[in-house]
Amino acid sequence: MKSIKMIFVLVFLLSQTFMIRAQLAKENEVVLRLEPGSNNPRNSEGDFVTLKDGRILFIYSRFTGNSASDFAQADLVARYSSDGGKTWTDQDRMIVKNNAGMNVMSVSLLRLRNGDIALFYAGKNSIDDCIPMLRISKDEGETWSEATTCITDKKGYFVLNNNRIIQLKNGTLLMPVAHHKTPDGGDFNDHGVIYCYRSDDNGKTWTSSLALENPNAVMLQEPGLIALGKKEVMMFIRTDAGVQYASFSKDGGKTWSTVAPTEIRSPLSPASVARIPSTGDLVLVWNDNSAVKEGYKGRRTPLNIAVSSDNGKSWKNQQVLENDPDGWYCYTAIHFVGKKNLLLSYCAGNRPKGTGLSVTNVRRLSIDFLYP
Repeated sequence: MKSIKMIFVLVFLLSQTFMIRAQLAKENEVVLRLEPGSNNPRNSEGDFVTLKDGRILFIYSRFTGNSASDFAQADLVARYSSDGGKTWTDQDRMIVKNNAGMNVMSVSLLRLRNGDIALFYAGKNSIDDCIPMLRISKDEGETWSEATTCITDKKGYFVLNNNRIIQLKNGTLLMPVAHHKTPDGGDFNDHGVIYCYRSDDNGKTWTSSLALENPNAVMLQEPGLIALGKKEVMMFIRTDAGVQYASFSKDGGKTWSTVAPTEIRSPLSPASVARIPSTGDLVLVWNDNSAVKEGYKGRRTPLNIAVSSDNGKSWKNQQVLENDPDGWYCYTAIHFVGKKNLLLSYCAGNRPKGTGLSVTNVRRLSIDFLYP
């Protein structure tokens, strides 16, 4: 009799395990896929913000014309979700029509501590003129202010990736940028000089740090930030050295340590890091092809996710979200929906088909998925 009861108990436990796994599988799925189409060769680099009525606003770069180049024409448009990111509107709403020489792209959205929504993006005019711009909405994204130029102390081509601006607890805004100085008449200079800009007046004025020291002369590009404490901040930086590099500030972004390699294996591709509100851990999304077959080397595939319980010193629970060897996964935005879910937007095209940066996915994950 006892053995029969034990069998029933085991069957019940197994059924519960399969149910949980099935539920988690449902909560790890692509919920929106933005494919290119006629007069729309590329959709990329977006970011999210949750509105006060519960809807989620997603703004991304929609290219027009025939070219998907970083220097081609693009506007900023929006989609909305009213059910926590499960489904999305099927029509774009124009947010910022292109008024630059080349395009407007690479969105960062941020709910400011005063309740306003900040929209940052690149205003790109030429290969030696690209400056982060800022617009503010006081009515939940219905209307936006005129654009403010964020960098006024220098001229040139400044790269600010999507989903990159942070606000510290004291209200200071931090903006990490890579300054690419291209010689007159020369090809685009891939080596960036890294700065962090600070604003204490909600983006009206900005002050630059000194350039971060790079004694090994590695190729530095597309920096990002994560707050580790009240004034302690980590900057993570894309490089050509096979790993992400990092720099640290202990004074709220005023001064920074010399850049140094981390243990985060990575091709020349950006990473994204955010803090999970419900657990306090960090989540990292990046490309790690260090342990896969040779055909992946140097490519932005697979797309990986991991968590850290020690402020980024080590990473655990590494999992693969996308693993097509011909896929091209990058420019991730991380957004949390309540305590149970997160959304990831990222480029998810196919290199042989020529759509590497032209397709954007929005994936919805359960927080539980991060802790298998």
